[in-house]
Formats: sequence, structure tokens, C-alpha cells
Amino acid sequence: MTSAPEQPEPPKRLREGYTTGACSAAAAKAAARVLVRGQTLTEIETTLPNGRKVTFSLKRCERLGRTATCSVVKDAGDDPDCTHGAELVAEVTLKTEPGVEVRGGRGVATVTKPGLGLDIGSPAINPVPRKNIAETVMEELAGSAYGGAVVTISVPGGEEMAQKTINARLGLIGGISILGTTGIVKPYSTSAFKASVVQAIDVAASSGSSAIVLTTGGRTEAAAMKLFPGLPEHAFIQMGDFVGTAIAHAAGAGLRRAVVVGMMGKLSKIAEGIMQTHASQGEVNTAFLAELAANCGASAELRQQIAAANTARHVLELCRSGNLLQMLPALCREAAAKMRTHAGDRIDVWVYMVDFDGALLAFMPESASAGTVSERGTT
Repeated sequence: MTSAPEQPEPPKRLREGYTTGACSAAAAKAAARVLVRGQTLTEIETTLPNGRKVTFSLKRCERLGRTATCSVVKDAGDDPDCTHGAELVAEVTLKTEPGVEVRGGRGVATVTKPGLGLDIGSPAINPVPRKNIAETVMEELAGSAYGGAVVTISVPGGEEMAQKTINARLGLIGGISILGTTGIVKPYSTSAFKASVVQAIDVAASSGSSAIVLTTGGRTEAAAMKLFPGLPEHAFIQMGDFVGTAIAHAAGAGLRRAVVVGMMGKLSKIAEGIMQTHASQGEVNTAFLAELAANCGASAELRQQIAAANTARHVLELCRSGNLLQMLPALCREAAAKMRTHAGDRIDVWVYMVDFDGALLAFMPESASAGTVSERGTT
């Protein structure tokens, strides 16, 4: 009697973590509460940018006059991250004047180049974490004699952590960036996540879908859902950096069309033929983008500016100021062509480019328009 074949174990569910921005906001909220209520805390409940309430343990909770210092140790979950275990420290000083000023202390990078969506000379604290920090502090000041606060975020050892990143190449000097659009770290860069992408495509295919929408993360998925409101939830799949895996598996699963929604940085890598777009595989190749710009009629001066650009966002700014927006659909066409080739021309690929705020910038094919992809193809 033969035994039944051993069944493979389902992919392990990955543990999510928290962003440097979420940890900083929690520490700032705790310090503000210490000052307003005169309490010594061991933990603090806060609201993440995505609306989820989370309780963070505090490593440090100290008060000296009108200033308090609290800290949270970052847990990145199952995502390999050089900032896992980092201590995010918030020093809060109350003031009677309204408003929260957010500053960067030791271990937080300073912006020295354009193209990052932050002012040159400012601390590398991105807009969403900055807003979250300000809002959580103001929650604690409600009803008190204080109208605002100065919050200084620092990261002990941040300079050393930054050496494991490409921050210096981007003009982020002196530490790490305070990041996060949702407050949650999703573990994209693991084999288990890769398996979950394959699984999600299989679910969509087995449900009868002939078209799926692949996105690189939560922000692009939110934009995609607004672009295609008629599609069921299972048609939207966050592929993370596993572009090649997702496209090839979608083709093999018999899907007729894959719609890829991404930002300029990821799409530029795909257009160059890179099918694993994690930052560890290299930064955006601005020389490639300059060549594409030349093919779209860019002047020699603009081509040089693009080749010397700091980031893909910087390239986008240059395209806007240089009246070269025709380069954006061209980039979408190149990305679509590379993905079709990777899948052996077995699946139709559409590409939609959105900006950091989710606004639609370009799409391919030009005959398509937002909302035209149905569960079973086009409408």
C-alpha cells in the first residue's frame, strides 16, 4: 500500500512590523502625555496613519521641566530591514504658541539634493510621518494650557544604519529617513511573500477572472482601486518587488491581461528589463531615462539634467518643468514590452503610472482609459 503524497505546507503568514514614522509618532505622543498629565508611562496607544490603533512599549520615559523624552524600539516584523531594532527617540518641549514644529536630531538624515519631495536642508522626515507626529501630539495637548510643541526626533546609531542604505547617493546625509505612509511595514522581500503573490494570482484565476491588477504596494493599490472601482477585491494583488514572478505566473495561470500600476521609479527599472525591483538590486538608472528622454525629443540640456538627477521623482519634476510629459507614456510602453517579453508574449500587459499622491500621470495603451478593465477583460 502506497502512502499518500506529502502535501506542501502552506506559506507561513508573515508578521508585519511598524515604520520608523509610526514609532516616532508613538514616542512623541507619549512624551506629550508625560508633560500634560505628569505621568510616567511604560506604553502608549496611538493611531497609525492608516487609522489602526496600536500600543507601543516604551524603552525610555524621562521628564525635565517642560521637556520630556520617550522612545520606542522599532520592530520591523519579518521584513529584513536595517532599521529593525532602532530606537526612535522623541524629545518634546511644550509652548504656548499654536502648532507643532518637527525637527530632526542626531541620526536623522538631512536632505541635500532635490527630487525627494522635501526641502533641501530639512530633516528627512517624510510628510505622512510628520503629519502623524503633529496630530498625535496635538491630541495630547487638547484642553491643556499649551497650544503647540517642538518635537525633535533622533535615532541613536542612525549614521551607522544609513551606511547599509543608498541614502548618501540620494543626498540624505547623516542618518536614516523617517518613513511610512501607513505605519505598517509589509514584508515584501522574502520568499514567503513571493509564495503569497503566486497564491493570490491562483485565487484570482480560479475565481474566473481573466484580468488582474498588479501593484507594488499599498499606496499604488489604493490608486489602482480608484482607477478600477468595478473590479472585485481579489483582482487586486500587491506583488511588491516580484514583478517577473507575478507576470510569468499570471501568464501561466491563463490570465489574459495584467494591469500594472506603479510609480516612475519602479516602472523605470521594469522598462530597463529589471524584474526584481527591490532597492538592493540597484537604484534608478538615470542614464537610461536620459536616453529615453532623447528618443522623446528632449534637448541636450534636459538630457544632461535627467542623467544627473537624484531620484525618479526628480526626473518627473524635470519632465514637468521641461515640457517633456510625452516621456511618461513612452516609459509605460517600454515597461509593458519588457513584461510581455518576460512572460513569453503569453499575456497582454497594460501599464498605468501614478504619482506619490495617486494621481494618474500616463497609461499604455493610449486607447485605454481609467476604469476600462473589467473582471473578464475590457468593457
